[in-house]
Amino acid sequence: MSDKPPLPRERHRTTKGLRPLPVLLRDLVAEIRRLLAAEFALFKAEMSAKAKDAGVGVGLLVGALVFVFFAVAILVTTAVLAFALIVPAWLAALIVAGILLVIAGIAILIGVMSLRKVPPILPEETVASLEEDFRALKGDRA
Repeated sequence: MSDKPPLPRERHRTTKGLRPLPVLLRDLVAEIRRLLAAEFALFKAEMSAKAKDAGVGVGLLVGALVFVFFAVAILVTTAVLAFALIVPAWLAALIVAGILLVIAGIAILIGVMSLRKVPPILPEETVASLEEDFRALKGDRA
């Protein structure tokens, strides 16, 4: 074996079958576009599934709240009328209003505490997939 560089004819034979750099770059850009399109499709699918599940639940809750509103209004009227048998009507209405304000304050505190426990509404699968793609682009195998 000689230490001389290969002749042009031999160099041509050693690179035969390999694609030129411009073709490789064009393929790389095409692959990145396909990857981004696939990630976007995953994001859309994940978010639409979450929105559909949330939409059905919210719709049912709103419907239930309409009935609860009217039931509570009737119960409040009943409480005022019941207290009006014992005390004057204005005082009965004031007592019931005070009780309702205390209940509302307790409900607000419980609601705020429960909202703090809600996990973020992020597309977790998409984020994990993007992190994996970035690791692969960096060359990490882990």
